[in-house]
Amino acid sequence: MKLTGKLKEPVIDYATGRLIVQFEPYEDFRQAYEELKGCEKLSFEIKRFRRRRSLDANAYYWVLCTKLAGVLHTSNEEVHNEMLCSYGQPEIFEGKAAYITIPDTENAENKVKHAMDYHLKPTSQVREGLDGVMYRTYRLMRGSHTYNTMEMARLIDGLVQSCRDAGIPDAEIASPEEKRLLKERYGVDLG
Repeated sequence: MKLTGKLKEPVIDYATGRLIVQFEPYEDFRQAYEELKGCEKLSFEIKRFRRRRSLDANAYYWVLCTKLAGVLHTSNEEVHNEMLCSYGQPEIFEGKAAYITIPDTENAENKVKHAMDYHLKPTSQVREGLDGVMYRTYRLMRGSHTYNTMEMARLIDGLVQSCRDAGIPDAEIASPEEKRLLKERYGVDLG
C-alpha cells in the first residue's frame, strides 16, 4: 500500500529509549491498519513526495519525438533514446549509477539506439576483453515512464530545444493553448 502524508513530531519511548515515528496519512488508513496491526515487522519507505508525470505530458513528448524523427529521417525509438541520453536520468542502485559493457560494434550500437526495453548511454570507455573483442561501457538510463513531473519537464524541455535546433517552427511544436497548459500543469516553459 502506498500512502501520502506528513511526518509528525517524533516521540521517545522512555521504557525502551527508542524513537517512535508518527505519520499522518492523507488517505483513509483504517482498513489497512486493521489488517496490519498484528504484524511483528513491517517495511516502510519514506521519501519526499513528487507528482508523477502525467499521461498528457507523455503524449505530448511522443508527438514531438515523431515530428523530430520525421525531420531527421530516423525512428521514434532513436530520437527517444537520444533524448534519454542527453536529458534523462541514470538508473541508480544503492546510490551508484549502473553500467554495462557490450561489444563495440556497429550492430551493437544500432541495437542500443533502437532499443525500447532498456536505454543505454555510451561512454568513451572502450577496453579489450579477455576474448580479444573490444567492449564499450554504457550507462544504464531509466525509462521515462518512471519519471516524476520535474524529470519529465526537463526531458520535454530538451526535446523542444532539439526540435527548434532541427528547424521545426514553434507553431508546430506547441499551440498557444498547449504552451499555457504545459506551463500551468507541469512547469514546462516553451517561451
